[in-house]
Amino acid sequence: MSGGFIPPHGGYQKLLSYQKAEIVYDATVHFCDRFIDRRSRTHDQMIQAARSGKQNIVEGSMASGTSKETEIKLTNVARASLEELLADYRDFLRVRKLTIWDKDDPRAQAVRRLGYGTHGTYTTYASYVEHSDPETAANTIICLIHQANYLLDQQLRALEAAFVKEGGLRERMTRARFEERKKTKL
Repeated sequence: MSGGFIPPHGGYQKLLSYQKAEIVYDATVHFCDRFIDRRSRTHDQMIQAARSGKQNIVEGSMASGTSKETEIKLTNVARASLEELLADYRDFLRVRKLTIWDKDDPRAQAVRRLGYGTHGTYTTYASYVEHSDPETAANTIICLIHQANYLLDQQLRALEAAFVKEGGLRERMTRARFEERKKTKL
């Protein structure tokens, strides 16, 4: 609706946070199907946390036209879901006495470099995610979750700043009505 009080919204596919969350989801499905018993509650919970991380970005983006508050809340839910998933991957590695890579580990740095300056896809990370070693696969996904979380943190700060500057729907509605009244008085 051009010129109205409902701004353009949606477009989540272009958000880097969404793109990274989608890779995390795809990687988690692949990981869980390979390394977590399908009948276990953990299998379903990890996939649902990854899905929630992705889907809440979608829902928040679509709600943004009429509710910045909802967009902020859902973006934060996406962030929280990915944090839950991060804990699951760390638990997986810890209880199996596998190494959790430090952010400065050369392997972690190699994974992080794959995403620099590119709109990576699952294929970009497939050789790491699909590695036969569960330690490599899990740590790769941990790196991806950290990247998605960083992007969501940046997105939340930007949403907060935009809300403070522009206000929400009610304020836009009031401004639009005020502008319309000024036009009719002329």
